[in-house]
Amino acid sequence: MSKYSQLDSIRLLATLPHPCGYLEDREATTVFVDPEAPVDQALYSRLSELGFRRSGNYLYRPQCATCNACIASRVPVELFTPNRNQRRCWRRNSDLEILHQTDIDTEEHYALYAHYLEQRHADGEMYPPSRDQFRSFLNNPWGTTKYLEFRDRGRLIAVAVTDVLSAGISAIYTFYDPDAERRSLGSYSILYQIDWARRLGLASVYLGYWIESCQKMAYKSHFQPLETLENHRWSRRGD
Repeated sequence: MSKYSQLDSIRLLATLPHPCGYLEDREATTVFVDPEAPVDQALYSRLSELGFRRSGNYLYRPQCATCNACIASRVPVELFTPNRNQRRCWRRNSDLEILHQTDIDTEEHYALYAHYLEQRHADGEMYPPSRDQFRSFLNNPWGTTKYLEFRDRGRLIAVAVTDVLSAGISAIYTFYDPDAERRSLGSYSILYQIDWARRLGLASVYLGYWIESCQKMAYKSHFQPLETLENHRWSRRGD
């Protein structure tokens, strides 16, 4: 079965309208791939090209009736040029040890995850943290996920959850020690994934949805050039 006929056979389901997690006073509707549908790396990769993201076992895309503020974004690896602040961030973290793991279901990883949510996202949808939520949200349903550990002299200070696709990397989530603010670990995680994608010969790093009027999403526009999916077409967005 070709990837196109495979897409034609996929059933999409939609949520009821619910409060938007990013923009106040707006309602959101999400479509997601039928959880019973067989998914592999090739299908997941194709859906990413169409603007879908992964959360746990679900592949989803916003499809709101009156709003199109959520725009899929990605960095074209070969065209990316770090700015001065990003070059400083790269040098500042050159002492870290980075390990690629296939599982992070340990007390050490969960403690960092819980501390991160408690300090940085106590007002978010994922708070309060729980072990079940941790396992569900960050799991590896189709064998595409790598967990990147960032360690400072052995101490775990950040984890990047990353899916390796056919032609790119999807940066799913990064959590880190809020007390290591000077390191800018969120930015460094993306810089590392762009560098890793380049070494793997992959074309893009998918950063998820960018919302122009949402401050939480502003960091994505710092990685230039940034490509966004609008009107079913990926195109470059200016700084």
